[in-house]
Amino acid sequence: MPFYHTLGKIPPKRHTQFRKPDGSLYAEQLFGTIGFDGMYTNSYHEQRPTQVKEIKRQYSVAPKIAKKNNMQSYRFRGFQVPPQKDYLESRKAVLTNSDCTIILAAPQESQDDYFYKNTDADELIFVHKGSGILRTHLGNLDFKYGDYLVIPRGMIYKMKFDDADNRLFIVESRRPIYTPKRYRNWFGQLLEHSPFCERDLRKPYTLETNDEKGEFLMKVKKGDEMFEMVYASHPFDVVGYDGYNYPYAFSIHDFEPITGRIHQPPPVHQTFETDAFVVCSFVPRLYDYHPLSIPAPYNHSNIDSDEVLYYVDGDFMSRNDVDAGHISLHPAGIPHGPHPGSVERSIGKVRTDELAVMVDTFKPLMVTEEALKIADESYFQSWLDENK
Repeated sequence: MPFYHTLGKIPPKRHTQFRKPDGSLYAEQLFGTIGFDGMYTNSYHEQRPTQVKEIKRQYSVAPKIAKKNNMQSYRFRGFQVPPQKDYLESRKAVLTNSDCTIILAAPQESQDDYFYKNTDADELIFVHKGSGILRTHLGNLDFKYGDYLVIPRGMIYKMKFDDADNRLFIVESRRPIYTPKRYRNWFGQLLEHSPFCERDLRKPYTLETNDEKGEFLMKVKKGDEMFEMVYASHPFDVVGYDGYNYPYAFSIHDFEPITGRIHQPPPVHQTFETDAFVVCSFVPRLYDYHPLSIPAPYNHSNIDSDEVLYYVDGDFMSRNDVDAGHISLHPAGIPHGPHPGSVERSIGKVRTDELAVMVDTFKPLMVTEEALKIADESYFQSWLDENK
């Protein structure tokens, strides 16, 4: 969970007069979640943020479902998603349910012609390839390989990329994304046993304050539809804000792994949580140090959740044939575990250099048409003994 942050100019008391040098008032906006019960930020704008000149196109961006009920384990070759110039058009939904949508994207160009706002979901963007600047109405953040970008719903943003070679793994969450409760004390501070702390969370560092009127195209996602709206003032016109609701970044390379004498279960890798799914980070770490330990994970049954593992880099010890950008889907209701030969190969190993992101959902995921375009249909047979 983010902590209190302030940037730019704000008045001593909220909901009081805050005047510009010419004597006119700045426009205050409460930017909150969960009604008035969740995290919020008070921001101050050069212009009223309510001025809409025109509503243009409205069109569906709902994922096209290929398999609504799925019991097949899959491997998807993520890097086979073709690059596209436009950021939003490059986003391809591969797995989805009523709580979240998992997306792959390979955008080639920065957002120059429009602003974007997702009113349906928080967005968790993992940067697999590329670097640049996340530009938002509450400030900017640099990003690079290995960064998670947490963008709360309703945030107005643009992605500025340094070059054309970008690969993103995105989770849209219809539930707020937080740091795990067990890592925090009752004040919200991250505890000593947490695998990361507040020093690792990067907050917006500078505001783009534009006092401009004109026509500014905003693409707004709501109810799996995209609305194109023309605003009368520049969306990045904030002079200051304070609160808890803002975008932030966290690098997977700053996650400190928790290890033990015997194999540790997946919850020790947890990085983010919602009440509908969790996100874990598998990072380079020492293996178990019991003299008879088996470093490879044990077989386990996915009874309550679908498991999605996005392979980023390194040596994936429990899999026989996996590359960077691959995604494995192990659906609820059936067991899965290390591939044939993996257990024996792991004995005696002292460390792993794997890097991966895992999403465990509590509701089944539906497989989309985009996913089947990059699917390995025979993956579910890869545990047979002849595949050693």
